[in-house]
Amino acid sequence: METHILSLRSYLMQRLLISLYLLWLVSTVVGYFATINYANQPYDLVLLQRANDVAEQLKLGSGVEQLSRIPTLPDGSDPAMPDRVVYTVTDSEGRKLAGNGNTLRPLSYRRGRPGPLFSDGEREGQKVRMVSLTFTSNDNLLQLHVSETTHQRQELIRGILANIVIPELLLTLIALGVVWYGLKQGLRPLERLRYEVLERRRDDLSLLDGSKAPTEVRPLIDAVNDLLERLKLVMAAQQRFVADAAHQLRTPFAGLKTQSELALRTNDPERKQHALEHILVSTRHGIRLVNQLLALARNEPGGQGTYNFSSLNLNQLAQECTVNWVQMALDKNIDIGFEGQDMPISVIGDANSLIEMLNNLIDNAIRYTPVGGHITVKVNPTRIGAELCVEDNGPGIAPQHRERVFERFYRILGSGQSGSGLGLAIVAEVAKRHGAKLQLDTGNGGIGTRISIEFPGS
Repeated sequence: METHILSLRSYLMQRLLISLYLLWLVSTVVGYFATINYANQPYDLVLLQRANDVAEQLKLGSGVEQLSRIPTLPDGSDPAMPDRVVYTVTDSEGRKLAGNGNTLRPLSYRRGRPGPLFSDGEREGQKVRMVSLTFTSNDNLLQLHVSETTHQRQELIRGILANIVIPELLLTLIALGVVWYGLKQGLRPLERLRYEVLERRRDDLSLLDGSKAPTEVRPLIDAVNDLLERLKLVMAAQQRFVADAAHQLRTPFAGLKTQSELALRTNDPERKQHALEHILVSTRHGIRLVNQLLALARNEPGGQGTYNFSSLNLNQLAQECTVNWVQMALDKNIDIGFEGQDMPISVIGDANSLIEMLNNLIDNAIRYTPVGGHITVKVNPTRIGAELCVEDNGPGIAPQHRERVFERFYRILGSGQSGSGLGLAIVAEVAKRHGAKLQLDTGNGGIGTRISIEFPGS
């Protein structure tokens, strides 16, 4: 199901439009009730004055009431006074004693309640406003009800509301226009940023300029810039891998091609056998080179990250890895041993990468250790974590080469061993990926090579 996504401008405009509409609606309702209250006050005073005049003309409460008199009241025929006023005098039981209308007692009226009582009602299909007064005469309770229609009141209320609602509506529309213009100006830096990204070449990973962007958007720009930096590392690693693979695989494949052509052209069994042996050697070298290149690519910055790290027993991992090299060491008459701990030593890392690293260290040690030598793999706890160490009694590495042996394809001349110069480069990349400290030094007694990797605590 496709979800319709509004633009940021449309989203904000909708929210602001709804807010302004609700604000205008609430203001109108509050203004309406306030207008009714304030409009009723002067007309209620006039109505009360008329009721007092009627009471005075009828002499209510004097004991000598003149209920037969007919007071003069507006009948609604005068355009200047369109409201009709009627009155009714009742006794305590609500029986009509006098009056020119059938005004009912107000629902909220209570017997004996002092002071005037105002109420709203309806007469002959018209809304009316009524005031009720009570008088005591000869121990009898008389009630005077005077009501008038509300034409003038309604006209006044409509006029006041028109003077309130229309300006408020205009102000709301003006505010909406100002908000729309403000959003347009405020989002203009984002529009420029969008066009800048759209117009970029696909290989342009330069950082976005967030100096002119709103403060709220800068965290997003910083996150995008961080992503671009990581993409740079990944692309650089891929370019290095392609360049290294092209450079290093050219020679073994050229050798395979030459030896294959030679084997096909000759009929001499010895020369054919010799060519096939060269093909086998070149194939093994190519396989090892490809595996090392892939291992290097996997452990470069941005290759896999740390999402697959887990807690590992470094002691057990190193012991199992060392056992796999025993036969190769015995074939060369080299004594290989493991010195570990009785308790597990935990580190956080990628098991496959650590195995690749240790395999390269042991392989290098076996290659360069002379016949009858010895190699020791050690795992020791440290103050901050754990240390993995591979030590041999071979020829060692001169101080001037110790920094460069971890570079790709760097090989010390005159070593007498074949290789691509990637083994220690893989070790360095794995150590960097795990945040470990890599150190190369001489072995015990100043003889051979000692390479240690110190891992941070888990």
